[in-house]
Amino acid sequence: MTNKNNQHVFRLALLLGLFSTLGPFTIDMYLPAFPEIVKQFDTTASLVQLSLTACLLGLGIGQLVMGSLSDVYGRRNPLLISMVVYVIASLACAFSPNIGLLIACRFVQGFAASAGIVISRAIARDLYSGHELTKFFSLLLLVGNLGPLVAPVTGSGILSFTTWVGVFIALALLGIYLLTMTKWKLQETLPSDRRKPSNFMQQLRNYGSLLRDRKFVGYMLAQGIMIAGVFAYVSGTPFIYQNIYGASPTVFALLFGSNGISLIIGSQVVGRMSHRVSEQAFMLFGLWLACLASVAVLVVAIVHGPLFALVIPLFFFVAAIGITSTAAFPLAMESQAQMAGSAAALLGVIPFLLGAIVSPLVGIAGEDTAVPLGVIILLTSVAAMLSYFFLVRRSTRGAGSN
Repeated sequence: MTNKNNQHVFRLALLLGLFSTLGPFTIDMYLPAFPEIVKQFDTTASLVQLSLTACLLGLGIGQLVMGSLSDVYGRRNPLLISMVVYVIASLACAFSPNIGLLIACRFVQGFAASAGIVISRAIARDLYSGHELTKFFSLLLLVGNLGPLVAPVTGSGILSFTTWVGVFIALALLGIYLLTMTKWKLQETLPSDRRKPSNFMQQLRNYGSLLRDRKFVGYMLAQGIMIAGVFAYVSGTPFIYQNIYGASPTVFALLFGSNGISLIIGSQVVGRMSHRVSEQAFMLFGLWLACLASVAVLVVAIVHGPLFALVIPLFFFVAAIGITSTAAFPLAMESQAQMAGSAAALLGVIPFLLGAIVSPLVGIAGEDTAVPLGVIILLTSVAAMLSYFFLVRRSTRGAGSN
């Protein structure tokens, strides 16, 4: 590959990675403001966490809709419209007069942000396949995973000189920037002759066909359930670090951001080594690493160990997510070139729907214990492992015996 081609690939990965960061920024940037929002609206931690749940639901459901629309109308136009909606929803969040309206606006904001996630991945599948897709996807994640690293630190910085309202105004500005990038820098990657007919029933049949594919469903569930555990971590650590361990918003942002580094390390190891180690081997290693790390988190939570003893296994747990996500995506998308948008949507929707379920459960025992977090991430790790073995491994062995 020539140097010119390398530069083009990097620029494309940078652009698509920026769209991928819209999800993490939408989720993570206001996390340091959770305690402030509780006081502002005189509400409970669970209700504020419900605003995160609403956003996750929007991100999940939105991917189903936007993935299908991008298979019908191309990648560019749905992304343009979504960015306009995102800017409006972000401003509505900023000026919400009560927690109920904030929760509703967060759903719309998440719905619009979903386009950046699912369409950027569909574009990657339009252009690449096999190990090339793995390498490009890891490069895309290198940019996209900076979101969890930068977002809480950025949010904390904004909170140092303004209120949580400023966080959502900043998100609106980010949306305006991405709208501009969509308009002037992004080219269409799905030719008209490869688009699906505008038929609602056909879209349902496409999803039905994907859900009958045991290997696809196995990868989808394994990846999705693992990431749901991360959303439990995202929802719980603002209160665990700040309320239980007394960390300041700045310290919380730094600790939270450090796990963004582990996410990047996990994804890049897979991308750099995919020509030597199979994606299947990386998938299995990531699942085992998540199980071991989550056991350590639960033990520390039960004995109320020191902060560093909690942060270290969480670092490895998030690294395991980077490994499994990067390995699972190309494996699941391998035979889905004709339904890349719909397949990417299903791969994206499960983590957010499951995350929406588990996020409020972290605070079910109150703000003074980390045990629910340990229990939830252990259960998600085990469930992901079972999904992989019962669906992917069994279907692979069955095919090999035929």
